[in-house]
Amino acid sequence: MEILETAFMQRALIAAVLVGITAPAVGIYLVQRRQALMGDGIGHVAMTGVGLGFLLSWSPIWMATLVSVAGAITMELIRAYGRARGDIALAMLFYGGMAGGVLLINLAPNGSNANLSTYLFGSLSTVSPSDVTAISLLAAFVMLVTVGLRRQLFAISQDEEFARVTGLPVRTLNLLIAVTAAVTVTVAMRVVGLLLVSALMVVPVAAAQQITRSFAVTFVLAVVIGTGVTLAGTVTSYYQDVPPGATIVLIAIGVFVLLTALAAPVAGRRARALRASEAAAGAADGATMDVPAARRPSDEVDEVTV
Repeated sequence: MEILETAFMQRALIAAVLVGITAPAVGIYLVQRRQALMGDGIGHVAMTGVGLGFLLSWSPIWMATLVSVAGAITMELIRAYGRARGDIALAMLFYGGMAGGVLLINLAPNGSNANLSTYLFGSLSTVSPSDVTAISLLAAFVMLVTVGLRRQLFAISQDEEFARVTGLPVRTLNLLIAVTAAVTVTVAMRVVGLLLVSALMVVPVAAAQQITRSFAVTFVLAVVIGTGVTLAGTVTSYYQDVPPGATIVLIAIGVFVLLTALAAPVAGRRARALRASEAAAGAADGATMDVPAARRPSDEVDEVTV
């Protein structure tokens, strides 16, 4: 195949597969915790890491990873202890991260807004061998956490108080989820971009939930959808010369719409069956209540006496 003959596309496809696996793997926990937009916030903070990497002539991916992890830990601590002022602190963190990235990359000797745009929206042609190595190592960490600790992470995602009662280290696991989400953002930024990475963490999970019931099946199907849409978007971007990040996200949304349409009739039948069974149960209970109690002989004697 022509697409496999060029070295940069080989690297891009490897990166796309790793992103398609890791983003939904951590995104499912964020969706369960109702933190679907956490990846978007971390993406803003990661921009400062990218700009700092250019300024210090160090790998933007590794620098973005360090800054993203620090930002994610700060976000989790604000969520846990921020109370009423937490949303304001998070907003300042997000906007400060974006502004810091733009400022630092323009101060760098070889930096420009053009360099920043490749990290904001993704770029297939700029994925280097060192990027593939970094993405592979970070993806291995993400999968080790999301699969190896899936029972514990699921428990705190469903009910933190119950998990705390059972003896799980809730605070440590919450921080671990935040760190894993930060690592996932830096894994995905070369393919889908920092501004769109949150969509790839959420949309495949939401699509899988339309036709699945259990957490395990949803996890597997979300990873399959994520891998499929990243590969499809990468190939489409190569042949049609369109932005890879936007293409991947639009394909993912298309899959969500398709699965929602397919699941709607099934959900309707289930709802009608449930209503029918409830109605039948209610009718049976009403018939039982309407049956008069048998009259006792002593009742008749009492009535005659009176």
